[in-house]
Amino acid sequence: MHRLPAWHRLAAIAVAFGLVPALLGGCAEMPPRHQDNLCKVFDQHPDWYDYAHESQRKWGVPIQIQMAFIKRESSFHEGARPPRHWFLGFIPLPRHSSAYGYGQIQDPVWHQYLKANPGWFQSRTDMEDVLDFIGWYDHESHEKLGISVWDTEHLYIAYHEGWAGYRAGRWRHDRHLLRTAHQVAGRASDYGAQLRRCEHRFRCRHFWQIGPFCK
Repeated sequence: MHRLPAWHRLAAIAVAFGLVPALLGGCAEMPPRHQDNLCKVFDQHPDWYDYAHESQRKWGVPIQIQMAFIKRESSFHEGARPPRHWFLGFIPLPRHSSAYGYGQIQDPVWHQYLKANPGWFQSRTDMEDVLDFIGWYDHESHEKLGISVWDTEHLYIAYHEGWAGYRAGRWRHDRHLLRTAHQVAGRASDYGAQLRRCEHRFRCRHFWQIGPFCK
């Protein structure tokens, strides 16, 4: 009897166990439908609350600031990238930045994060990893630059400019960046007010989060 090639047999097993849809992007996260309301964002993606809460516990950066950064950077699109320009309308040119993912994180600082926080399969398209990155980055901005972890505007400027760029101070004359940072701070303030009204729905909702296990 003719024997199927090995890759055919593996493909048949994958189909039988329903692995193909998962491997072809079944884990993709849909952007929230109501991005102006943090409660509705977490209603659609309650696991995002868990990730942001853990990042806050670990790094001290408030949940609403983390989420306001992501709203500004990618509008919650996991594969967001800077636009690509085309030569003669059909030849793709390199993107002007390596920024990628929920947090629009560039390659050098992502590699710096990975070196400081080693782990398995970390990705800029994984919300858990990106929220931990933002917590780590803002914590480092606090340590290196003396910015309060509650000072959204200056945390965002440092996130945008990098630590060396923030120290250089050229951002003080960048009206567009200052306006953007002010908008991010306003978003964080709105998110914080919303979260205070609904956080009880997301805290301690798992069956194991009882008594001392709810933090």
